[in-house]
Amino acid sequence: MAVKFLGQFLLERGVITPPQLLAAIEAQRASNPLLGELAVRQGLLTEAQARRINDRQRVEDRRFGDIALDLGLLDQAQVETLLAAQKAGRRLFGQILLDQGVVDAATLDAELAAHRADQDAAHHALAVGVADHALAELANGAIGLCGRLFPRMLDSQCQAAGLLATDELSAYPHVAYVRIEGEQPLFIGMATDHDTMHRLTRAFLKIGPERCDDVLAIDGLGEIVNVLMGYVVRNVLPDDVQYQAFPPDTTVPAAQLAADRGRSLALLMNSQQGPFVLLIGN
Repeated sequence: MAVKFLGQFLLERGVITPPQLLAAIEAQRASNPLLGELAVRQGLLTEAQARRINDRQRVEDRRFGDIALDLGLLDQAQVETLLAAQKAGRRLFGQILLDQGVVDAATLDAELAAHRADQDAAHHALAVGVADHALAELANGAIGLCGRLFPRMLDSQCQAAGLLATDELSAYPHVAYVRIEGEQPLFIGMATDHDTMHRLTRAFLKIGPERCDDVLAIDGLGEIVNVLMGYVVRNVLPDDVQYQAFPPDTTVPAAQLAADRGRSLALLMNSQQGPFVLLIGN
């Protein structure tokens, strides 16, 4: 049992088709622009200023509006206006399906109830599986960071979906991980399939498919992990921990990194760019 986005859940149950899923996802994204996009659209920021704030967000786990205030690029009233506009325009996935005529209200209500029950059971199983592990605190911190960082870094919601066994990792052959050594040695990694690796890198670098070959895609995956590790060090590890960080490594298979189940976790993560594995170990 795995945690699933509503769209994935409905697709697997045959309620919607792949084209209907993609159309609804695109409509939902369009209804929920990032704060920087709204600020540029309303003439409150230039694209260069918005990028400057986004660049700061790569090294600071802070909201776009808070950084804009600190830099003096927006005032409090402007930030509140942008947040209100963002909230007012946001559309739930189920409502989009209704508006597009894909499902009727009765079907949607029944499926939402089934999805909630499925999610509750999957969340409980995941929580129990992680809670019993020696890396539980680190894992929960990294999961929370992915949930906060991915929407602004990769234009994608992200959630933990379940624990994977070592023999399930062959489906995710493209791997990048970063390790630190010292008082509290650890590594953080991501494993993906080919297409998800490309989508993640293109979203991270804000480039089109024509500019992203396999070499750049794996390098981009390494940079995403590097950013994630930086946040883990600052937000999850104790402040007084001494460590040495190493550059991203893309040469070790996921199954090898997660071979010692007592000292590692392989967490399946669902994102709108595709599923990936969050690898955590010491």
